[in-house]
Amino acid sequence: MHIDNARELKARLLSGVVQASSLETPTGVASVGISVLPRSGGDGPRYGLAVRYSGNRGEVLADSARTLAAGAAGDEVDIREIGLVKALSAPTEPGIWAPEALQRKVRPLHPGLSIAQQDVTAGTLGGFVTVAGSDGLYVLSNNHVLANSDQAALDDPVLQPGPYDGGQAGDRVGRLARAVPLEAGGGNAVDAAIALLEDDLADVDLTYPVGRLTGWTEPDDEVAVEKVGRTTGWTKGRISAIELDDVAVQYPVGVVSFDGQIEVTGDAGAFSAGGDSGSLVYRPDTRQAVGLLFAGSERGGDNGAGLTFCNPIGLVLSALGATLVV
Repeated sequence: MHIDNARELKARLLSGVVQASSLETPTGVASVGISVLPRSGGDGPRYGLAVRYSGNRGEVLADSARTLAAGAAGDEVDIREIGLVKALSAPTEPGIWAPEALQRKVRPLHPGLSIAQQDVTAGTLGGFVTVAGSDGLYVLSNNHVLANSDQAALDDPVLQPGPYDGGQAGDRVGRLARAVPLEAGGGNAVDAAIALLEDDLADVDLTYPVGRLTGWTEPDDEVAVEKVGRTTGWTKGRISAIELDDVAVQYPVGVVSFDGQIEVTGDAGAFSAGGDSGSLVYRPDTRQAVGLLFAGSERGGDNGAGLTFCNPIGLVLSALGATLVV
């Protein structure tokens, strides 16, 4: 179906069948978005309704979606039980993209390395950005990686590798400069933060497994994507849903819900695991960034592997007032 029809079904499910305020409860959660379907021949992108749920209350929404599907959408409704979704703080190619290499102290800095605020275990260095009005270079990752889920203070040290991988005070590479606050409950769009690099570390390697990126783009199709992260290294997958609302994520500080998110399914097993948070997800064909990885589910992906969730990179850069360095 056309994306506008899918958005209409999503709105009907949220407002006409189940009130959005009921989607997050102690006994279950549910997220509703737009599924991205395989193309048919030479046709353009195809879309449907995506429902992801866990627990008894989540099953209520899933049942409502099935009823809606029977009357309006047929097999273009993709319903999956995914279990708990967690923030991901702590098969791959060899060399510098192997997990064991990414977890070491590495200079010059490059995407995929272990990094974290001094009180966090470890996450991933997603890439590098600049900020208008500043001459410095910044590293991009998640709030829960660089700002300890809003518990860190500005100028707190950021270490590479992260403390879980042996990072200590002498491994400081920068200081927390900006973080988008995580609002308790719903209404969040991104889990993002940046740290200003020390002057002597501003000579960085911008290379990803596919080479340097060319920019960023909005996700709107079932395209192949990749990422390089601290725990699982270089992995490949595809976008399976967009515009997912009410993605309830378990953080150390409690449940935080996100709207407008991207879902990725791995090609061979899980696309990500704990410690991959902060990875930049990109299209290998155009070498364009599409999202900032921040969470994953227990179940729901192919072969029993979990699903991965990402903030759209355009929202991330806008919220931080940053420009991706390519």
